[in-house]
Order: sequence, then structure tokens, then C-alpha cells
Amino acid sequence: MSWTNFQNRGEVLRAVIATADARRDGVLPLDVDGVAETFGDAMTLLGALQLRWHTRLAGRIEQELMHQPMNLEEAVIAAWHATADELPGILAIVDHYRAEPIDNEMALAMLKSAHNEHLLLAVMAGKGSLEDEAAARAGAQLEAKARATHVPTPHASVARIPQGGRHAAHTHHVRLMFDRLKAVLAA
Repeated sequence: MSWTNFQNRGEVLRAVIATADARRDGVLPLDVDGVAETFGDAMTLLGALQLRWHTRLAGRIEQELMHQPMNLEEAVIAAWHATADELPGILAIVDHYRAEPIDNEMALAMLKSAHNEHLLLAVMAGKGSLEDEAAARAGAQLEAKARATHVPTPHASVARIPQGGRHAAHTHHVRLMFDRLKAVLAA
């Protein structure tokens, strides 16, 4: 994949996510300009959205664990809440196609995705290991608890990147971490 194609794919994916966040109907926005040319089919687009969800969730969990390392379960649930607020359109799509996959291939992919997410939640909450099948059940329970306690933030995705883009968001995050580190060292 060339750099231009990679950039175009990113632009189309951002447009898909913005459309999904605006609609929040759980249906893949295959009508967005460039989707057919860039992703080809619904399964490929769904895979890209799932990857975005899982990547963001894993990153959020790491952030939360830095803030509250003594309560792993609470950190994982807070991370799930934050990710759901940040990517409400993607969550709606993932939920929709988990419940109503288009075909057997998608059904299998969605089951595998849910299993992997449950393992991530359980392992990060200290409830099991990747080789432990009970961990998947513990992760499913954590997801259920996160869903039950989640109060969606209206239009949270609009404010996800501070003015100035990703670089400004990263700089802001680094500054917050630096300020916390200074406070700990001063204490």
C-alpha cells in the first residue's frame, strides 16, 4: 500500500467514523464517498472499525491504569466508558453486527472479536490470563458491568481531539503526565 493510499484510507475511515457518530444507527455507512474503492466490502470496513475500537479501548485501559493502578476493575470499566463515549458510532455498529451479522463469515469474525475483547478486559483487570478460558467469561462480565453502568455523554466524539489536531492532543496528554510526575516527585 502506497503512502497516498494509506492517507486516503485514513481520510475515508475518519469520514466513516464521523458519519457513524452522527447517525448512531449501527449500520455500516457504506454510502460514504470512497468506501467502496478503499475498503471494497462490508466485512473489510467492519474489520477496520473493530480494529479502531480495540486499539482505542486498549489505549484507554493503559491510560486509566496509570491513573488508578490499585483498582484494576474500576480502571477497565472507566476505560470502556471513555471509549464508548469517544466512539459511539463504532460501538453501535459493532453491537449491531454482533447481534445481526450479514453472513456466517461475519458471525464468526464477530464472535472472535468479542472473545478477544473479553480476554483483554479480563487480563487488564487482573481476572485471568490469555490462556485461561475462564478469563473470557470474566471479561464478558466486565463488559456487561460497564454497559450497565455507562451513562453516555451526548456528542462526546465531537470533542475527542482538541483544536490543533492529534499533535495537540498528544502534547496535552504528555503535559498532563509530566505535571502528575512532578507532583509525585514533589511529595
